[in-house]
Amino acid sequence: MCCLNKPINRKKNDIKVVNKRVKAKPPSTPSLNLVCDIDTLRTLIKKNKVRVVDVRKRDEYLKGHIKTAVSLPLAELLSNDDPESIIKILNNLGISDDTLVVIYDDTFGALASRVAWSFKFVGHRNVALLEVTYDNWKKLGLEIERKSNKYSKVSHSVDIDYSIFADAEYIENAQNDKNKIIIDSRERLNFLTEHIPNSKNIPYTMLRSENSILRNPSELKRFMENRGIDLNNEIITYCGSVGTLSGLAFFALKTAGISNVKLYPKSFKEWKSLGKPKTEFKDATYWDLSAE
Repeated sequence: MCCLNKPINRKKNDIKVVNKRVKAKPPSTPSLNLVCDIDTLRTLIKKNKVRVVDVRKRDEYLKGHIKTAVSLPLAELLSNDDPESIIKILNNLGISDDTLVVIYDDTFGALASRVAWSFKFVGHRNVALLEVTYDNWKKLGLEIERKSNKYSKVSHSVDIDYSIFADAEYIENAQNDKNKIIIDSRERLNFLTEHIPNSKNIPYTMLRSENSILRNPSELKRFMENRGIDLNNEIITYCGSVGTLSGLAFFALKTAGISNVKLYPKSFKEWKSLGKPKTEFKDATYWDLSAE
């Protein structure tokens, strides 16, 4: 089986796609940082060297969006998020192997993170999150437009990156591995109610700053270290249902310098539906986060 909606068989030859399965060539264009700043994006737009992706609802996109942006509502991607379908999305958006891609939303980066992770999973490496939401972009008086943008269809190769993916079976095997850390990205109250055994709570609300969807790398590194996260460990993130909050945590951890990070995209919703064990805290002491 080869989709995110089902456990993945890691035998690469079992994945059937429309395009010939070839490894992506190294991009000829410069690489993006995981988080793209405003000035960089504006420059890339002016030079016509980037595909901007808006993952808000379609009606919100039509009311106004960043100049040159294409519309890809998150729900559209999640409706069928197997690798073949994601590749078709890339093709239809005119995203080839070496296209620079910057993704934004209006939900503190969580929706954009889930889409960006999906692109990375099927082999598109040069993708970044915009550092601000659309609302912030608009408040800054930056360029917006209302026309619906479409680009010529292309052919993107497939190079599934299993190193950033985890399923329920993988989580089970990682629970008692001292070299692996499972991170629950939900808010503290949700974590205390019930969570995957042996997981640590890093609420997504602690990852962002006042002016950006994520803190800067040095702050994120310090935050993780203060939470007892060894940067040399493998980290697996999950959240409540579809991997949005944990997608943001995935990019935060990568930004902090942790190289080995995986996302469990089906998260706690699937874990519970499978009847897996849960841990509950009845009388827990909340963290004092005032110093953060």
